[in-house]
Amino acid sequence: MSDRSATSSLLQAPKLLRALVRADEVWLALLATVVGVFGGFGVVVINFITTMMHTVLFHLPPGQGLSESKALDPVRALAVPVLGGLVLGLSMAVLARLRTHHLVDPIEANALYGGRMSLRDSLIVAVQTAWSNGVGASVGMEAGYAQLGSGIASWVGRNFRLRRNDLRVLVGCGAAAAIGGAFNAPLCGAFYGIELVIGIYSIATLPFVVLAALAGTLTVQILGFASPPLNVLLPLDVPHDEYGIVLVEGVACGIGGIVIMRGVTLVEAAFRRSRIPLWGRPMLGGLVVGVFGIVTPKAMSSGHSALHTYIDFSFPFLVVLGILVAKAVASAFSIGAGFRGGLFFASLFLGALFGKVFAGICGVMPFVAYMPAGFYAVVGMSGLASAIVGGPMTMTFLALESTQNFAVTMAVLAASIAATITVRRLFGYSFATWRFHLRGENIRSAVDVGWIHSLTVGRMMRPATVTVQARMSLAAFRQDVPLGATQRVVVTDETGRYAGIVYPPEAAAMNGESLTVAAILHHGEHFLLPGMNVKEALAMFETAEADALAVVDGAETRRVLGVLTEQYALRRYSEELDRRRKEMSGE
Repeated sequence: MSDRSATSSLLQAPKLLRALVRADEVWLALLATVVGVFGGFGVVVINFITTMMHTVLFHLPPGQGLSESKALDPVRALAVPVLGGLVLGLSMAVLARLRTHHLVDPIEANALYGGRMSLRDSLIVAVQTAWSNGVGASVGMEAGYAQLGSGIASWVGRNFRLRRNDLRVLVGCGAAAAIGGAFNAPLCGAFYGIELVIGIYSIATLPFVVLAALAGTLTVQILGFASPPLNVLLPLDVPHDEYGIVLVEGVACGIGGIVIMRGVTLVEAAFRRSRIPLWGRPMLGGLVVGVFGIVTPKAMSSGHSALHTYIDFSFPFLVVLGILVAKAVASAFSIGAGFRGGLFFASLFLGALFGKVFAGICGVMPFVAYMPAGFYAVVGMSGLASAIVGGPMTMTFLALESTQNFAVTMAVLAASIAATITVRRLFGYSFATWRFHLRGENIRSAVDVGWIHSLTVGRMMRPATVTVQARMSLAAFRQDVPLGATQRVVVTDETGRYAGIVYPPEAAAMNGESLTVAAILHHGEHFLLPGMNVKEALAMFETAEADALAVVDGAETRRVLGVLTEQYALRRYSEELDRRRKEMSGE
């Protein structure tokens, strides 16, 4: 082969690979596996950075987690979060000037943008999350893990020019790999990707997500950063009459989750109302975390190491209650003040503490049979995480893979479902979707609704081929627009602004030569704007009781751009719905 042909083959290789991935699911599965490896490697890198920061900044013995420490140097416990918050705040202020758009997370990307994420923004989130956790803020690491894994997946998918649905699945694969690797729980990671990032379960998507989760978990294991299973005393069997107590704990977890989410929102609102500049808020949040850290280091960081160390440790009831309150307040101030991170990891430790408090209450009730406190801790861990994060199956598999106890897993499933229903009934949002709601986005899950926003009136309308002025006489109108020429005519005033719609059959039936078109105008106050999506357009048709409406450039200028019929809008809406159904079912 000549040098020229070899070069030609090399240049064509990316195009060939793109074609293979788009045409054959086997190649897409291979791509998902590669993404899984990158997702697992990202977990290792972030975990290594935060561990080293904890060891150096808080002067910890090698191998000891921050939150499992019995005591910290008070100066370090206070100074590190405060100064770390100052550095984070200043960097966020600089980024706010350089980047005017907000950072898109995997759920929002899949819901609105078809899985399109910025790799640079994802790296920024990962670095900010690692820094926030490294300086002791009470935030979860899952935000950095999932953001980096999903960001890499989106970047890879866009380079392979994947279809919209395939790109969404690949983003879910990146998140699944990251979470599976973080917890050493591939099934938990897979259902995290399905429930929270893709938004819907489908046989067509399951294999890719599972492969990515397995690849991410194995990568973390091979590199020696796998999380150990929970060492907790659990019953071999759960009595049937205990399920009633489990459901009560699940409902209590749901209510507790709502309180925590509301608490974060209240802290954020208080900071916004205050005169504290954006760059100074994390410093104040770090001060609160540092004060609690002096009292108990368990209030600091994500609480992951404390969960593994103390889940089977017996504390006095008031001590456990105090740690629970301290951890909840520290988490609320950390996130509310602007530290980057999530509540997944933190909610697991909070849930375990909540379960121990619940166990203490059950212990003084004569009608409740004895169960180990560790049992209620595991149930509370998954129940509270389900309430805050969402994804009951995700938390159920996390409990199964962490404890390897199937009997307890059944109880966890019951509590997780009860907590999820409680939150949906009383609150309506998970922590992620609640923050979208506060921002004004109508996102309830990662289910793809972005196509609705892209199916706009401007894309569906047809040009208005015939327009007349309102002052035209009916006689002249009948002469210029004979019956059968068109179904409707858009009418404008003397300045060219939209005035209404007139129907030629109605004009033909009118008597009176002195009448003008203005006498038979319809829908003068009802019109469409080109930026409206199809659902908004259909609602306008319903309000106007019209089968067609004019499209104008704006409510003030009212310059006519075209016409859209209800029939065509419904047809396009139905076609897109059917297309999404086929994508989800794998047809």
